[in-house]
Parts: sequence; C-alpha cells; structure tokens
Amino acid sequence: MKNNVFAFVLLLVVTTSCGEFNKVLKSTDYDYKFEYAKKSFEQKKYYRSFTLLEELVPIFKGTEKAEESLYLLGQSYLGSKDYISAAQTFITYYNTYPKGIYTELARFYTAKSYYLDSPDPRLDQSQNVKAINEFQMFLEYFPQSEKAGEAQQLMFELQEKLAYKEYLSAKLYYNLGNLKMNSLLENNYLACVVVSQNALKDYPATKYKEDFFYLVLQSKYRQAIYSVEDKRTDRYREVVDEYYNYKNEFPEGKYMKEANEILAHAQKMIKN
Repeated sequence: MKNNVFAFVLLLVVTTSCGEFNKVLKSTDYDYKFEYAKKSFEQKKYYRSFTLLEELVPIFKGTEKAEESLYLLGQSYLGSKDYISAAQTFITYYNTYPKGIYTELARFYTAKSYYLDSPDPRLDQSQNVKAINEFQMFLEYFPQSEKAGEAQQLMFELQEKLAYKEYLSAKLYYNLGNLKMNSLLENNYLACVVVSQNALKDYPATKYKEDFFYLVLQSKYRQAIYSVEDKRTDRYREVVDEYYNYKNEFPEGKYMKEANEILAHAQKMIKN
C-alpha cells in the first residue's frame, strides 16, 4: 500500500513538473523563461535550461541579458555532457565578447569541454590537441587566473595521453620488426627509433621517458643483429652509445638488467 502511494505521489510530481515546463515553453514572456532557465540550471535540470536558452540567446542578442544567456547556454551543454556544443558555445562567447564578464571562464571551459571529450589514447586525439591549444591560449590570456593551476594540470594529463599514444605506436613498430623477418624489418626498427626520439623531444617530462629510451636501445640492437655484415660493427657501436645514453638518464632504471645484457653482447660482437 505504501509503495502504491509513493508511486502515485511521484507520478503526480513528475506530471505537474512536466506540465509546468510545457507552460513555460509556450510562454511569450522571455524574462520569465530566462529566470526559469536559470532556476533549472541551478537544479541541474540541464535539458530544460539549454532548451529554453537555445530560444532565448538569439532573442536577447544586443540586450543586457545577451552575455549571461550565452554563457549559461554553454554551461548547460557542459552540464548535460554535450561537450562539443559546450565548446562551440563558449568559443562563440569569447569571440563575441573578447572583454566580456565571462570571457576568462569561457576560455577555460572551452578547453575543459574538449578535455572531457578526449577519447582513449588508442583513438583519434584531435579533441585532445584542441584542448591543449585552448588551455595554452587560456594561460596566455589569463596567467594569474585562479584556474591556471587546474588548466596546467589538465593540460599535462592531455600531453601524457599523447605521449602514451606515441609509445603505443613506437612499440607497434618494434613488435612488427620482431615478427617480419624480411626487407621491412629494419624499416620497422628505424620507425620505432624515430617515433621514440620525436616523442622525447615533444614530451620531455613524460612518465614514459624511460620506456622510450629503452625502445631506442632495443631497436638499435635489433638493427645491428640483422644488419648486413659491412654495417654490423658500426651498428653495434651505436648500440653501445645508446646504452650509455640510457644508463646516464636512468642509472637505476627498471630495464637496467636487460640493458646490461645488450651491452655485453654488443661489445663482444665489436671485438669479434
């Protein structure tokens, strides 16, 4: 009996609420609609707020409510997890009002919208790149902002995702080199070296730094093993040089045991 009463009350509340919203939608009192949109936003009823604001933003253009309504529309999209619409709305805001009341926040939330839309590192990272660019612009315009610290942290997280994507790419080339015992083998190892070294230049502070260094060492070692005879000694000398590059950066590195084994074999081959 209690469950039936509760269900009836809930249905009544929902029905009344929907009826009220439909009444607001049909109203021609735009100020009333705007206040209802703000109230809905505060209550986290984002669908209602952005539905109303999508109508009101063009109506309020050129009025004292124009800035607030446009910014609130962006925040409503953000709250509803429509990150692309949010980013586009915030961009429209800061381009329309470069010195507006909410320009600082609009720039920050443009970047954060792209950040929240950034996919798994294995997928296309175009949104990631957009987020980094927007965070950089935000920090350039507002270096003293209260949100500067958060922007830097989020930007670093995005850069780590890009670094990890490069690591996966480099590792793939290395594995292909192991699997394809043909004319492509050396090219795969070379590609691994190039991708790893470029990643180290682009992301010098990445947590994958040691992994990139070791991939370069491994790839050059494999290149030496499968080199033609007249190039083999020089290739092993490159392996020795690469070993010391790794050791100097990571004297207590997690791959030190394997690196020492590579060094021993390379030195042996040079002497022979």
